[in-house]
Amino acid sequence: MTGNMQETGSSPRRFARWALYIGVPVVAIAVAWFATRDAGEPAAASEHANHGVVPAASLAQPVTLTVADAQRIGVTYAVVELTSLDREIRTVGQVTFDETRVTTISTKIDGWIEQLHVNFEGQAIGAGTALFAIYSPMLVTAQEELLLAKRLAADVAGGAADARENAALLLSSTRRRLTYWDVSPADVARIETSGEVQRTLTMRSTASGFVVRKNVLQGQRVMAGDPLYRIANLGTVWVEGEVFERDLAAVRLGQTVTAELDALPGRSRRGRITYIYPTLNAETRTSRVRVELPNPGLALKPGMYATLRWPAGVAISALTVPRSAVVSTGERHLVFLKRGDGMLEPRVVMVGTSTVNRIEILNGLVAGDTVVASATFLVDAESNLNTLLGGMGNMPGMDLTAPKKPEDSSAHSNH
Repeated sequence: MTGNMQETGSSPRRFARWALYIGVPVVAIAVAWFATRDAGEPAAASEHANHGVVPAASLAQPVTLTVADAQRIGVTYAVVELTSLDREIRTVGQVTFDETRVTTISTKIDGWIEQLHVNFEGQAIGAGTALFAIYSPMLVTAQEELLLAKRLAADVAGGAADARENAALLLSSTRRRLTYWDVSPADVARIETSGEVQRTLTMRSTASGFVVRKNVLQGQRVMAGDPLYRIANLGTVWVEGEVFERDLAAVRLGQTVTAELDALPGRSRRGRITYIYPTLNAETRTSRVRVELPNPGLALKPGMYATLRWPAGVAISALTVPRSAVVSTGERHLVFLKRGDGMLEPRVVMVGTSTVNRIEILNGLVAGDTVVASATFLVDAESNLNTLLGGMGNMPGMDLTAPKKPEDSSAHSNH
């Protein structure tokens, strides 16, 4: 009885103790939720209202760089100067065939290729070089008519004048038909001399140059007009390049252009602008120009890249910096200005004319300013990383904050 009473009395105390353990955390969570609910909702609403707005911090931020760090990553500086700037247009072009010196060889009759004499691309040929031997029923018939006209002219040689004249006209027309089909006069004379019909006749090239395309194989049946060979004379070549819209006003026919090729270092070539294309690429805002270059020794090969340069007016006095000092993103041009306190401040500038080494600054800097001249992309990357990480994203060797001093060892012992 006593045991039951003790067990019954302990049950309420045990229940109260478990209620206390569970209730206190629940109450604490509830209080915290009510305390933070009002502060969180306006923040969420504010975040929703500002959705899509680029914060000011998204812009590049100043960078601190020690002398040792600058030397380690190759940063150098240059002074903004007022210099004489020779305006020059510079573009990359590609060597291509002179289309006025490209010839397509085709046959004017139907037939079968019995033998190929020029049988691979790249082969050098001259005018009159034998290309292939062709069998054609049309050529066989034309030869038979030629020999008949030859015999007829011989038969009426002692006859009336009209008969002799008609026979001569017939012989002349049969000869002409064969030459119109690209049978050489020498081959026609050989047929007349032998008095025999040739099963195949040889077709010869009408141009000299290199075979840049071959579309025929031995034994192939060909039709009149089929392009069989493409012959290119490389004594003169074209270089075609793209010129930006803003520079087109300075491009004129006949201008002398200097071409530099990676394949021929130190051996620049000079040519002239022979054509300016009448259309503009709407995506790249450029127009093509054609430069004609002589090609002695055939050193220039179609497909090579070339750098084209030519002057675009008189020299001007302008505020300039090294080209390497400007970072172009497509939407803006940026330099890093070295301030008096050593900070590298990103500065948006407006650029103008440029040469191989320098670029004109129209707005954003003044003479005497000092800017980062090399390793500019590394500084720009650090500046943007600093922005994204709130000043805590340092690149190796580019600490933005000084390291903390080591604590006194006595402080550790007394802690």
